[in-house]
Amino acid sequence: MQKNTRGLMGIAAITLLSFLQQDVFSQNITIPVETQHNALVLQTNASNNLGIVYLGPKLADKKEYENIPAMYKQTAEYTGVANAAYATSGSRNLFEPAITVTHADGNGSLDLQYVKHETKKLDDNTSLLTIITKDPVYDFEVKLFYKTYFREDVTEQWSEIKHNEKGNVVLQKFASAGLYLKADNFYLRQYHGDWAREMQPEETRITHGIKTLDSKLGTRADLFQPPVFMVSLNKPATEDEGSVLYGALEWSGNFRIDLELDNQDNLRIIAGVNNHASPYTLKPGEVFTTPAFLSVLSHKGKGEASRQLHAWARNYKLLDGKGNRLTLLNNWESTYFDFNETKLKALLKDTKELGVDMFLLDDGWFANKYPRNDDHAGLGDWQENKSKLPNGVASLVHEAENNKVKFGIWVEPEMVNPKSELYEKHPDWVVKQPKRPEYYFRNQLVLDLTNPQVQDFVFGVIDNLFTKNPNLAYIKWDCNAVVYNAYSAHLTNQAHFYLQYVQGLYSVLQRIRKKYPTVPMMLCSGGGGRVDYAALQYFTEFWPSDNTDPLERIFMQWEYSYFYPAISTSNHVTDWGKQPIKYRTDVAMMGKLGFDIVVNKLNTNDLKFCQDALKTYNAYKPIIWQGDQYRLQDPGDNSVAAMMYLNAEKNTGILFNYLVNNRYDAGSERPIRMKGLDPEKRYQLKELNLYPGTPSTIGDKTYTGEFLMTVGYNPDVKASRASVVLELKAVE
Repeated sequence: MQKNTRGLMGIAAITLLSFLQQDVFSQNITIPVETQHNALVLQTNASNNLGIVYLGPKLADKKEYENIPAMYKQTAEYTGVANAAYATSGSRNLFEPAITVTHADGNGSLDLQYVKHETKKLDDNTSLLTIITKDPVYDFEVKLFYKTYFREDVTEQWSEIKHNEKGNVVLQKFASAGLYLKADNFYLRQYHGDWAREMQPEETRITHGIKTLDSKLGTRADLFQPPVFMVSLNKPATEDEGSVLYGALEWSGNFRIDLELDNQDNLRIIAGVNNHASPYTLKPGEVFTTPAFLSVLSHKGKGEASRQLHAWARNYKLLDGKGNRLTLLNNWESTYFDFNETKLKALLKDTKELGVDMFLLDDGWFANKYPRNDDHAGLGDWQENKSKLPNGVASLVHEAENNKVKFGIWVEPEMVNPKSELYEKHPDWVVKQPKRPEYYFRNQLVLDLTNPQVQDFVFGVIDNLFTKNPNLAYIKWDCNAVVYNAYSAHLTNQAHFYLQYVQGLYSVLQRIRKKYPTVPMMLCSGGGGRVDYAALQYFTEFWPSDNTDPLERIFMQWEYSYFYPAISTSNHVTDWGKQPIKYRTDVAMMGKLGFDIVVNKLNTNDLKFCQDALKTYNAYKPIIWQGDQYRLQDPGDNSVAAMMYLNAEKNTGILFNYLVNNRYDAGSERPIRMKGLDPEKRYQLKELNLYPGTPSTIGDKTYTGEFLMTVGYNPDVKASRASVVLELKAVE
């Protein structure tokens, strides 16, 4: 499986702790895995099994971690491995395993015992702990990896599985990681959804038994349920109070996260690739590497956890997370499939007039034998449509340059319409059962990325576009279908299909990034159906939802913001919803701003507002993208939602306020308390994004940070001022 090798290869690491070999009669070994504020403590027992004895605030005296197990006087623990760092099955474990195997001789038992460990300092902020465990009976080994990011309190865990048995071993389950938590109670916040209803939250107390979050969709795996969650310890965490653990699997395919409350009222979390229909046959000497599971633990509520995760994402995972982004005008909602070169050149002039950086040509520009005039045909035939674009994409790129804007383009290279030349020429490239009727999702099927020829084809789609158009500036990469009737004509072992599809996708993306390392790409999937931190290594941003109604987006963007930084979230101003252009634009500014409107149909004031708003956005986007995000007032509990971004120096911020309740006289009755400010500094408030001819009701007084965080400030949100954007500026 795909391995994140950042920090594992080619780094001249300093060994902090050499490999320690211990026999089963030695005293227990305690291994603290520490970040700035937290510690995950591993410890061996008398049988040399490795367990988790603590996950919580870091202790000043490391020796005291050894005393933790004795402090718990819970009910009998019959197995000795209930707290296993990587739980096995078929031996003593009575709970959900992280790994299940069938050995070459048919035996299904596994017992992993600690052998040795090593910690390497990778740089001034990251360390890598490697623990080797082995079965005492079978020649079977699992390496456990814990990569810590000290300042951000983030830990990535994954495993490597290998054996040297006399024959193949079948991995029936192969999780990435396990965690073991102790608290009075646990509360799970999870998400569900569907197209246009992404990231709908649910929070419940975890009861005994197993709660499983999973996907079996193959592609766009998190259409119904994303691979992110949070667990509050003792009581539900608020924005600023309580202990909360965020978890996310870095994998773009089927996933499985098991949360099990055991007989001792402790919580076991096991996360990894979904083993559904995917037993993996592991050859002797072959290494099976699981994807990373990331976690961040906060003891100051959900807000701190998300800010730590945002910083980690920008610094280490998101492609060009500290870089720039392009504002854009997309043609989709203004033309859909109905356009030609003349229409597009007019839109390029609108792009310049509006003031964005780039024009994005969406679906419908390709295919000739079966023209792409709707979503029933042409997908897979990536030559320019001669009727719509007689002079090709190159003429549009050139026209964009003449208008001093950049040009981007939409592709969906993993997919195919049955009505296409590609399907006719290469039916064996298509994921479908050979003896069953085809069943379509959005009138299309998935190409078989387990096949190296298909990988070459998909890479070639992108490579050919850039070869013909070197100044192409942006790719919108879509993925609209799930996998039906999973079958690969290429594979001899169909059980490997779901795994190797995602590996094939990553292989293509790695090739693209090797040749085109800096080109911005949007990760799109008919909405938020494929966003995770494995994919975001290759993309600069993602598309949260096709639902761009600004009222709906406030709620969606709020939930996405717990896990993904604003710089990664593409928000477009469209004609969805009944709100005025100001409201729609203000909402879209809480991320990476774009437009999908008919510019020449805007009235004079609307156009002027958009032009001015873009200038304002360009001035404040460094704070929105790189600043600390504070959720001030939840749209689910209040008539007014409020979100603030503050720079590191705490001297400049931007505050977004929105009316989310249409009932009579709803508005900001009470002041909104701010967060993160310097209590001793004085701040001037100024209203931004005023619609032409509209006066501000915000005065010119200054307030201390203490006042704004203790008492708060009323932005005067009401029906006639449904969206209010404020600047906070520290003054002498």
